[in-house]
Amino acid sequence: MHQLQAPGRAGRAMAEWAKQLAGIKGVVLDISGVLYDSGGEGGGVPIPGSIEAVEKIKASGLKLRFCTNETQATRGKFVAKLQRLGFNILVNEVTAPAPAACRILKERNLRPHLLVHDDLVPEFDQLDKANPNCVVIGDAADNFSYKNLNEAFRVLIGLENPILISLGRGRYYKETDGLKLDVGVYMKALEYACDVQAEVVGKPAERFFQSALAEMEVEPQQAIMIGDDIVNDVGGAQQCGMRALQVRTGKYRNGRAHTGEFYRNQRCKKPAVVYVTF
Repeated sequence: MHQLQAPGRAGRAMAEWAKQLAGIKGVVLDISGVLYDSGGEGGGVPIPGSIEAVEKIKASGLKLRFCTNETQATRGKFVAKLQRLGFNILVNEVTAPAPAACRILKERNLRPHLLVHDDLVPEFDQLDKANPNCVVIGDAADNFSYKNLNEAFRVLIGLENPILISLGRGRYYKETDGLKLDVGVYMKALEYACDVQAEVVGKPAERFFQSALAEMEVEPQQAIMIGDDIVNDVGGAQQCGMRALQVRTGKYRNGRAHTGEFYRNQRCKKPAVVYVTF
């Protein structure tokens, strides 16, 4: 990690980092914006130092879990892309929204109308989608057309008990060519139009973080989350009882300082340490 330091403050910064790691047995890593920026011909570009950082964590003896809101590909294809980029990562090390959503849909006998990216559709192949009684929305990218949004709206508004399941609620994320609107923007539109509150599967939902902790077999106070999103990564982890650090990569916007009121409204605490890169 490369720590953000001002002259004369290096000692205090290192002491704060050591304090953050005291008692830690597991690390939860965000992926997009922390390990790599998506987009481009190769599917993305690793953030400098991130490949080596993953190797160091694995060699340290700390338990490691990757926790992502990525919904533009199946988990298998997403991990295969990361492996091509040079990351030492396995499918069973990744907690992702789509598999979690499928478990919920099966448990509740829900038949989804899907508003998701074409490459994510195979995750839902084992589910009955005839005569849908809920809507599942993910980062559909170019599938977020008026026609597709309106079709999802019509399904929801026609249900006696409308159920909207959102695979995350991010506002935006970073790709190699700049910032992109995320699923949360479109989720809010459907919430407003149908007077319904979405059930979020993914960060910052507490159940999602608990799933990652259960996979590592560690308690919340024994884990630390590292991410670029102050609300979904940092805030979500803190609400679950974990510690959290923010990196100044990905969607982090330099110069947009958050006030105490911001942190109170977002139900998160200011990160104790902020890093330039992971």
